[in-house]
Amino acid sequence: MSISYKQSGVNIDAGNEAVSRIKDKVKTTFDNNVVTGLGSFGAMYDLSEIVKKYKKPILAQSIDGVGTKLKVAKMAGKFESIGEDIVNHSCNDILCQGARPLTFLDYIAADKIEPKEIEEIVFGMAKACKENSVSLIGGETAEMPGVYEKGEHDIAGCITGIVEKDKIITGDKIQEGDLVLGLGSSGLHTNGFSLVRKIFFEMNNYTVDSQFEELHFSLGKELLTPHRNYANPVLKVLDEYEVKGIAHITGGGLIENIPRVLPQGLSVEIKKHSWEILPIFKLIQKLGNVPEEEMYRVFNMGVGLVLIIGAEDFQPVIKDLEDSGEKVYEIGRVVGGSRSVKFI
Repeated sequence: MSISYKQSGVNIDAGNEAVSRIKDKVKTTFDNNVVTGLGSFGAMYDLSEIVKKYKKPILAQSIDGVGTKLKVAKMAGKFESIGEDIVNHSCNDILCQGARPLTFLDYIAADKIEPKEIEEIVFGMAKACKENSVSLIGGETAEMPGVYEKGEHDIAGCITGIVEKDKIITGDKIQEGDLVLGLGSSGLHTNGFSLVRKIFFEMNNYTVDSQFEELHFSLGKELLTPHRNYANPVLKVLDEYEVKGIAHITGGGLIENIPRVLPQGLSVEIKKHSWEILPIFKLIQKLGNVPEEEMYRVFNMGVGLVLIIGAEDFQPVIKDLEDSGEKVYEIGRVVGGSRSVKFI
């Protein structure tokens, strides 16, 4: 008796079909520096012209996933926004060091490769890459029955960017009296979905098609709103002004993420009602009876990125960001303390 790889649960043909579906779209993200991309054993990118613009170029890298937001995408049968999420989230992460994104690599694993799902995910990645001048130079799909349960899959992405060594944002220059700006989010981004799924789909038996007076769209569409990418407007600001600290408000919310950029001896006071808390967060808190502190620890609450700026640059930075179409809020200030966030 003979047996094939396909009979063991791995379909090479499905993987080939997935690659065939995405290759042309991926190539639309390439710039002139891409040496090898899709199909090679490794992606290659030529830095020779880029580094001429820098005295001491430093590469910044980050890797992450989209978490259990994937579960909601599966429930809705819609995957393009998930691809956007992973790119945008990654761009924001290296933006916190002042870095400009250059290239992106993805990894998609599943119990069974569904070419149409892969196509949607990568199309979302390509869309976000193109919008932010990032080359999607490579990736990997892996079919692993037994590692993943039936119908399950995961997505991870690795971004590489570049920054001038003496312009790396470390937070070291932050001092008492500096002001805190918040840039508006588009919703949950990629955080808190385990709690959200518990509240909506387990405790209350709603579906992705459920409608609420508080929301503009169905629950599924609201939850799958793509993660905002702040790189383009913020990088323009960094060319003109000194931004002393940047915090990407991911899992851990404002409470956990802002202290990551604060020097010893300093804290931040945040004015609770100084920005628009989006309806989806109010609905989550109401339906789950979630304590207020827990909401601020889990979710971004309507603020996706925080900038810490000296008073002399504060108003010009606000103007530039608003001219770029950003919703900008003055949400607090730096005070003495033990690297914590206090709400007032």
